[in-house]
Amino acid sequence: MSRRLRRSSTSPSRPGRPRAVRRRLWAPLSLRSVAGQVFWLQVAVVLLLVVAAAVALVVQARRDSASEARHRSMAVAASFAQGPGVAEALEGPDPTGALQSRIVAARDQSGVAFIVVVDNAGVRVAHTDPTRIGVAVEGPNLLEQLGGVPGTDTAQTSAGRSVVSAAPVLSADGRAVGFVAAGITTGKVGDGVDRQMPVVLGGAAAALLLTSIGTALVSRRLQRQTHGLGPGEMTRMYEHHDAVLHAVREGVLIVGTDGRLVLANDEARRLLDLPADAGGRLVADLGLDAGLVDLLTSERDATDEVHLTGHRLLAVNKRPTAPHGGPPGSVATLRDTTELRSLAGRAEVARERLDLLYDAGVRIGTTLDVTRTAEELAEAAVPRFADFATVELLEPVLRGEEPGGNRMSRAAVRGVRTDQPLYPVGAVITAGPDAPVAAAVAGGRAVLHTDLTNSRNWALDPERGQDILDYGIHSLVTVPLRARGIVLGMANFWRRDTPEPFDEEDRTFAEELAARAALSIDNARRYTREHTLSVTLQRSLLPRALPEQNALDVAYRYLPAQAGVGGDWFDVIPLSGVRVALVVGDVVGHGLHAAATMGRLRTAAHNFSALDLPPDELLGRLDELVTRIDQEQSDGDASQITGATCLYAVYDPVAGSVTLARAGHPGPAVVSPDGRVDFPEVPVSPPLGLAGSLPFETAELQLPEGSRLVLFTDGLVEQRGRDLDDGLRRLADALAAGGGGAGPEETCAAVLDELLSERQSDDIALLVARTRLLAPDHVAAWDVRPHPEAVAPLRAACARQLAVWGLDDYAYPTELILSELATNAIRYGSQPIRVRLLRDRSLTCEVSDGSSTSPHLRRAATTDEGGRGLFLVAQFAERWGTRYTSRGKVIWAEQPLHGRAEGPMGGSAADEAQLAEAILDQWDDAV
Repeated sequence: MSRRLRRSSTSPSRPGRPRAVRRRLWAPLSLRSVAGQVFWLQVAVVLLLVVAAAVALVVQARRDSASEARHRSMAVAASFAQGPGVAEALEGPDPTGALQSRIVAARDQSGVAFIVVVDNAGVRVAHTDPTRIGVAVEGPNLLEQLGGVPGTDTAQTSAGRSVVSAAPVLSADGRAVGFVAAGITTGKVGDGVDRQMPVVLGGAAAALLLTSIGTALVSRRLQRQTHGLGPGEMTRMYEHHDAVLHAVREGVLIVGTDGRLVLANDEARRLLDLPADAGGRLVADLGLDAGLVDLLTSERDATDEVHLTGHRLLAVNKRPTAPHGGPPGSVATLRDTTELRSLAGRAEVARERLDLLYDAGVRIGTTLDVTRTAEELAEAAVPRFADFATVELLEPVLRGEEPGGNRMSRAAVRGVRTDQPLYPVGAVITAGPDAPVAAAVAGGRAVLHTDLTNSRNWALDPERGQDILDYGIHSLVTVPLRARGIVLGMANFWRRDTPEPFDEEDRTFAEELAARAALSIDNARRYTREHTLSVTLQRSLLPRALPEQNALDVAYRYLPAQAGVGGDWFDVIPLSGVRVALVVGDVVGHGLHAAATMGRLRTAAHNFSALDLPPDELLGRLDELVTRIDQEQSDGDASQITGATCLYAVYDPVAGSVTLARAGHPGPAVVSPDGRVDFPEVPVSPPLGLAGSLPFETAELQLPEGSRLVLFTDGLVEQRGRDLDDGLRRLADALAAGGGGAGPEETCAAVLDELLSERQSDDIALLVARTRLLAPDHVAAWDVRPHPEAVAPLRAACARQLAVWGLDDYAYPTELILSELATNAIRYGSQPIRVRLLRDRSLTCEVSDGSSTSPHLRRAATTDEGGRGLFLVAQFAERWGTRYTSRGKVIWAEQPLHGRAEGPMGGSAADEAQLAEAILDQWDDAV
């Protein structure tokens, strides 16, 4: 008894932990605290979920068991009905003896409650319960209830309530001779569910226990965070803190350690213009000033740091929250410094002006076009600095010339509205001595008109000035565009919709803006001058008109590059023997040097063509010329090497052939009369100036009459963003689109429409020539025996041919020329000797022989017996010369067919005929 008293006096009412520990353990379960209410609410929700899950599992288990019973009974019935010998046994004399043992074995193996076999009379012939054999089925059988097809139903059987499936037994001919039924009692189905119940209930209990333990732990953490406060106390505390937080006139921001905004009061949202969804977002994504973002996301403290945010200067204080019992992070307060607002406004204006100057420096001068540069100045000023901006330039500046005079043309007008009464683009403005333009030029500074209504000396036209005032424009700054000490024009900035007039700071800014634009305008002017000089030089060096000839119908296009003048060139050169040479070339580079080099090459090609050089030899001479040009101008600098490409073609309308050679140049295109386009293989040699001692190769093509020979430079088919193969394919498509009947002019237009780009970076030269053949009756040829006596018959034959052509007035001069040339060939040449007369725009006499020696014109002395023959030929012929072939040479002489009673020498045809006759008589006497 005493032992129990001593024990009770020293122990608490319950053995174990002290009372304070028990209170701390049971505190989360008290309904007075938020943690306890959350705990019991979660326990109730979990209990409800567990009960619902258990019921759902039981229902699902019963449904699954019933479904399994139906499937198993149907499988057993159908399998036995379709088993071998079942149909025969039913039709046999003893179906029971044949099937009874089989259904017993099937029942034992399948686990069903019973199997029954019934014949067509409705009598059970086999049954797992032998007492039921021979007993007829009461009422309609199951198969009849199911419509004669296999099916399953729940019915009352001798074994009890069962799930029964029936399947018909079919004979070999498809007749139903009975059916088989198999069943499983519903009690057996329920046994499976009962076996699963302990597992279901045990799982539910375990889930409830684990969830309760987790909920208790969460409630304990919530208890610590809420300090055991009840809902009412927490509500009052939240309302108090929220009222204080949003009522203060300082912005408060709480930022987590991850740089995300945790909380922002109303004042902070107003000062920083935060979006509605700012909470939880990264501070760096809120569009704040970079310095403020660095401060808010850093770990350093701050005291009254000033940051410019938008149009406000904010004083920022920042401290960490962890030392004061809060979560890790920082709190910042923001104060709008009223005394610094004026300074903030001025700083903002300065920043905007700097931004505008930077943007203007980027936007102005993007092209080397004077007018476009003036437009860019106006676009940069409107609307950020002025409501309207106009730019007028001296007329020589627009042409790329040196500035002079006082006539200006308005080059650009830009405004916030299009109905302004200012002078339009293109208007000519002449500044008088009292105009602000003259004052600005004289003083070299901008002229400011704060209020246009106070004076009228700013208006060039009083009537238009009144229209400007009526429109509402109230302030103006006029700035001279001065570059390198030269005034190029004026820029005017006007304000209408902006209520503040221009001030002195605006005038200073306008001068800075105009100074930057003036340099770009002057650069564009200088470029325009250089470009104009280059284009003028280039066009003066290119053909101004095509020569008259009948061998080819020629059309051409030449387009200089937009960014600079290049060295592309072309030419059409009539040759002897009614032949025509076609030339296209391209000098590497752009500018005056390329244009001058192109002129030298074209002149050289003309001169070499006059010597009747074949294409390969002519390219060889041009290669030597380019090499000498490089040696003269490079001075050891490899970057000054000229280099050029060239394609030279000679067309002969008598033979219908063209001979070509090319030096690094794209090959020609040939369009046949039926419209088929081909790029023939022409041997390519290195460009001019790079070939060295390598020989140039030629190719000869036969062209049917009406074929089109297309020569071009690489600027047509090679452009930025398009390779050569694609350019050639598009060229072929353009040539084929016109078919075989398109003329040269139509072909040029179609090609340029297809291949010309908006921004042409290289020169383009295109030459299209449609071939013609010299009619056979305009050609006469004779072979000459190597004897002086053969000359007289030759003259007679020539006279007869000229009579056929109706050229009797040319008979004697032609006989004289023919006699002299044939005699020289007989005396000094070698076999074979051949004479040919060609009638085209001129009458051509050609004498060919197998030697390579050429006669030379000289002045014979009085005592010389010979040496006057070629002199006479030169007097009667307009042109004469020698060309070499692979088998010798050809000496030719041309007489123009004037078509009037004027002789070949320009005198009377009768007088010249008498003179020729006298010379021929002397020649016959000499022979």
